Amino acid sequence: MTALLVEQLFHGLQSGVSLFLLAAGLTLILGSMNVVYLAHGSQLMVGAYAAAFFIGWSGQFWLGVVLAVAVCIVLGAVLEYLLVRHLYARDHMEQVLVSFGIILIANEVVRIVFGSAALYVALPASLSSFVYILPNLPYPLYRLLVIGVGVMVAVGMYVLLVHTKLGARIRAATDNSVMTASLGVRVAWLRRIIFALGAGLAGLAGILLAPLTAVAPAMGEPLLIQSLVVIIIGGIGSVTGAFIASILVGVVDTLGRVMLPDALRFFFEGAVADAAGPALASMLIYIVMAGVLVWKPTGLMAKRS
Repeated sequence: MTALLVEQLFHGLQSGVSLFLLAAGLTLILGSMNVVYLAHGSQLMVGAYAAAFFIGWSGQFWLGVVLAVAVCIVLGAVLEYLLVRHLYARDHMEQVLVSFGIILIANEVVRIVFGSAALYVALPASLSSFVYILPNLPYPLYRLLVIGVGVMVAVGMYVLLVHTKLGARIRAATDNSVMTASLGVRVAWLRRIIFALGAGLAGLAGILLAPLTAVAPAMGEPLLIQSLVVIIIGGIGSVTGAFIASILVGVVDTLGRVMLPDALRFFFEGAVADAAGPALASMLIYIVMAGVLVWKPTGLMAKRS
C-alpha cells in the first residue's frame, strides 16, 4: 500500500507540473493582457505534433524537442500579431468566440496534415530506464525528468518575473498598462513576448506529454479545462499560485482516481463502489475548487488590489 501511494504521488506530481506548463502561460495571458483566450490547449496540441514530426524527421529526441519549442514560440508570436492583438479592445464574449474559431481551425488543420489517427513518440534508450524511488519501487526515468523540467521552469519564471527588468515591466503593464506605456515601455511588444512565452510553455507541455500519451487532434482540450481550474484556485495572474494549484490538482486527481474506488468498498458493495468511484473521482478537483473559492474567492495567491 505504501509503494502504491508513493507511486501515485509521483504520478500526481508529474501530472501537476504538466498542468503548470499549460496554466502558467494562460494565467499570464489572462492576468496581464485581460484576454479570455481558450485556444491554449490547441497550442499544447501543436507542440505535441511538432515534437512527433521533428523527432521522427531528425531521429534525435533532444533536437526534435528544441525545434518543436522554437516552432511553438514563433507561431505564438505570429498568432498574436495577426489576430490576438486585435482582441485587446474587444469584450470577453468576442474573445471567447475567436478562441473557439482558433480551436476548430487548429484541429482541422492537424487532421488534414497528419490525419485523424493517433501518433506515438518513442523515447530514446537513455530515457526508457527506471530509477528506484523505494527499495522495491522502480519509477520511469522520463517521468522524473518531466517533474524536474516543470520545477526548473517554475523557478525560472519566478526569477524572470521578480528579479529581472523584463519581469518588472510585465508586472507594471499588468497593474496599469496605460501608465507603463507613458513611461516609454512598448506595451505592444511586451504583450507579444508574453503571448509567445505562454505559447512556448503550452507547447513544451505537449512535447513532454507526447511520449506518455497518444498525440491526437483536440488532445489539449481536456487539459485546458483542468488548467482553468488551476488558474481559479491559484488566482488569476499569479504564476506562484498556478504552480501550487497545479500540484494540488494533479495529486488530488491522481489519488482520487486510484484510491477512491477502493475506499468506497468499505461502505458499499463492489459493483456500486466501482461505478461510483470514477464518477466521484472526476468531481474531486471541482469540489476542491469550490472549497477554495468559499475560503478565498480570489484564489490562493491572488494579487492585492
